[in-house]
Amino acid sequence: MAGTKNLLLRLDPTLAEQLAAVAEIEARPVSDVVREAIRSLIDQRRSDEDFQRRLTATADAHQQVLRRLAADER
Repeated sequence: MAGTKNLLLRLDPTLAEQLAAVAEIEARPVSDVVREAIRSLIDQRRSDEDFQRRLTATADAHQQVLRRLAADER
Protein backbone atom coordinates (compact mmCIF):
# COMPACT_ATOMS: atom_id res chain seq x y z
CA MET A 1 0.00 0.00 0.00
CA ALA A 2 1.47 3.31 -1.06
CA GLY A 3 1.30 6.12 1.43
CA THR A 4 0.85 3.93 4.47
CA LYS A 5 2.66 3.88 7.79
CA ASN A 6 3.73 0.66 9.44
CA LEU A 7 3.01 0.31 13.14
CA LEU A 8 4.05 -2.31 15.64
CA LEU A 9 1.11 -3.56 17.66
CA ARG A 10 1.61 -5.66 20.77
CA LEU A 11 -1.37 -7.70 21.93
CA ASP A 12 -1.74 -10.16 24.72
CA PRO A 13 -2.03 -13.72 23.39
CA THR A 14 -5.74 -14.06 24.12
CA LEU A 15 -6.64 -10.86 22.31
CA ALA A 16 -4.38 -11.81 19.39
CA GLU A 17 -6.12 -15.19 19.11
CA GLN A 18 -9.54 -13.56 19.16
CA LEU A 19 -8.49 -11.06 16.52
CA ALA A 20 -7.13 -13.83 14.31
CA ALA A 21 -10.36 -15.78 14.75
CA VAL A 22 -12.50 -12.80 13.71
CA ALA A 23 -10.31 -12.25 10.65
CA GLU A 24 -10.44 -15.93 9.71
CA ILE A 25 -14.21 -16.17 10.10
CA GLU A 26 -14.67 -13.06 7.98
CA ALA A 27 -12.07 -14.30 5.46
CA ARG A 28 -10.17 -11.03 5.77
CA PRO A 29 -6.61 -10.11 6.63
CA VAL A 30 -5.99 -9.25 10.27
CA SER A 31 -4.70 -5.84 9.16
CA ASP A 32 -8.09 -5.05 7.54
CA VAL A 33 -9.93 -5.96 10.73
CA VAL A 34 -7.57 -3.79 12.79
CA ARG A 35 -7.99 -0.83 10.41
CA GLU A 36 -11.77 -1.18 10.65
CA ALA A 37 -11.60 -1.20 14.44
CA ILE A 38 -9.39 1.89 14.50
CA ARG A 39 -11.71 3.75 12.11
CA SER A 40 -14.67 2.81 14.31
CA LEU A 41 -12.91 4.09 17.44
CA ILE A 42 -12.04 7.39 15.76
CA ASP A 43 -15.63 7.81 14.54
CA GLN A 44 -16.88 7.18 18.08
CA ARG A 45 -14.49 9.81 19.47
CA ARG A 46 -15.64 12.35 16.90
CA SER A 47 -19.17 12.13 18.30
CA ASP A 48 -18.09 11.98 21.97
CA GLU A 49 -18.69 15.42 23.51
CA ASP A 50 -16.31 14.84 26.44
CA PHE A 51 -13.52 13.73 24.11
CA GLN A 52 -14.10 16.74 21.86
CA ARG A 53 -13.94 19.07 24.89
CA ARG A 54 -10.62 17.52 25.97
CA LEU A 55 -9.33 17.68 22.38
CA THR A 56 -10.06 21.39 22.20
CA ALA A 57 -8.40 22.02 25.57
CA THR A 58 -5.30 20.11 24.51
CA ALA A 59 -5.11 21.93 21.17
CA ASP A 60 -5.43 25.28 22.97
CA ALA A 61 -2.61 24.38 25.35
CA HIS A 62 -0.37 23.38 22.45
CA GLN A 63 -1.15 26.63 20.63
CA GLN A 64 -0.06 28.61 23.70
CA VAL A 65 3.26 26.75 23.82
CA LEU A 66 3.83 27.26 20.09
CA ARG A 67 3.10 31.01 20.37
CA ARG A 68 5.59 31.33 23.22
CA LEU A 69 8.17 29.36 21.25
CA ALA A 70 7.69 31.51 18.15
CA ALA A 71 8.03 34.67 20.23
CA ASP A 72 11.12 33.26 21.99
CA GLU A 73 9.45 33.83 25.38
CA ARG A 74 11.08 32.21 28.33
